[in-house]
Amino acid sequence: MTRPDPALRQARAEDLAERLAGRPLVLVGMMGAGKTTVGRRLATRLKRQFLDSDEEIERAAQMSIPEIFEQRGEPEFRAGETRVIARVLKTDNVVLATGGGAFVNAETRALIKDRAISIWLKAEIDILFERVSRRANRPLLQTANPRATLQKLIDDRYPIYAGADITVASRDVPQDAVAGDVVDAVLAYLQQQDA
Repeated sequence: MTRPDPALRQARAEDLAERLAGRPLVLVGMMGAGKTTVGRRLATRLKRQFLDSDEEIERAAQMSIPEIFEQRGEPEFRAGETRVIARVLKTDNVVLATGGGAFVNAETRALIKDRAISIWLKAEIDILFERVSRRANRPLLQTANPRATLQKLIDDRYPIYAGADITVASRDVPQDAVAGDVVDAVLAYLQQQDA
């Protein structure tokens, strides 16, 4: 696989930043899809602020996500998530990585659709499971069979994620390559909108 010419890559990123005119980009998808890692690289390329909704929720609640789930339950976590995402989407020039369940919430999904361009980072279960198994901070996977739980989440959520504006494959390559795929996909999407 040849690496794109840095000057061409920069020109594409600048073209995209100009076409977006400040409109937020929101990465959606399963835990382990690479939303935070790809989002940081994308924000750097586009000279934008990067925010992670989970980090913003933790900052607002002054507790970790596992603590929120344990002490307040998932419904309270989701309500906080919607409030945080609504606040972030009022900011221009932001790349936002959302938690895996954010786009599943109809209210949050409508906010994202209204104010941003949504990109689904779609990954196969083997890649997701390998990535999420590295860390024990996934409340929804604290089950007897985490892989089966992950598969059930995929079955439930993928039809909803498919409603995102753009789908980009998250594969087992350097995340910088996936960020490049996102730039190309969003440019193609905007060109199609202008046509």
